[in-house]
Amino acid sequence: MNIDRQQIQHIVRDVAFTTLLPLTNNVSRDYKKDGSIVTAADDAVQSALSRRLAELFPDIALLGEEMTTEQQQQLFDSGKPIWCLDPVDGTSNFASGLPLYSISLALIEQGKVTFAMVLDPSRDESFTALRGQGAWLNDLPLRLTSPNLSLDNTIAFVDFKRLPQDLALKLVRDRPFASQRNLGSIALELCWLAAGRGHIYLHGKQQIWDYAAGDLILEEAGGFASTLYGNPSFRYTLEPRSSCAAIDEALFQVWQNYLLDAVNG
Repeated sequence: MNIDRQQIQHIVRDVAFTTLLPLTNNVSRDYKKDGSIVTAADDAVQSALSRRLAELFPDIALLGEEMTTEQQQQLFDSGKPIWCLDPVDGTSNFASGLPLYSISLALIEQGKVTFAMVLDPSRDESFTALRGQGAWLNDLPLRLTSPNLSLDNTIAFVDFKRLPQDLALKLVRDRPFASQRNLGSIALELCWLAAGRGHIYLHGKQQIWDYAAGDLILEEAGGFASTLYGNPSFRYTLEPRSSCAAIDEALFQVWQNYLLDAVNG
């Protein structure tokens, strides 16, 4: 499907600046059954983007995080192209006034992500990618170059909370990287990796709307990713998946081997 990357950027930015940012520091939080936070901003952004995208692409349904599992599964089972949206990735950050959150949007066709966009409204940074055509940051080509770092000299984006406990404890004990960050937004962490703002990444439980866009952006920028157990990083499923990633192939192999030894040992 032909997607006008800049047209979608304009729509998402418009929704962010007219719907999301005005709610900054002005929302109350509620809790879903799984304990995750949801705010009025999540619903407002999802509703606005669903409406705007339907005007341009009436035949493409939108799968949003704030839908029921039954609704999401029905869209998956249809086999038709879908938009996959996380309206506010990093909701707890947003609800706390911490400017580390994003809008993550991916187009999935025949089980593959073909277009991706992650918008960081706080910095007005738009990360986009088209499969086979590259990745961009605010319309400037995004291409990683290897810094030739050893693992112990890297900055790592690691979410300890969702890792197997033994692995989390081993990482704390061994500290195989130079230092560790956790932004609280999966999409932003993958995009910052694609921009070279970190070097390796690890997460134990990502939902498809968390990572679909960021995964393609990192891939098109030249990064490498897989699950914690060495399987392809993206899979067309509602089941959560782990992820390990790095900005170049050599570093990825070292990081992946360390993790595989840790989980198998």
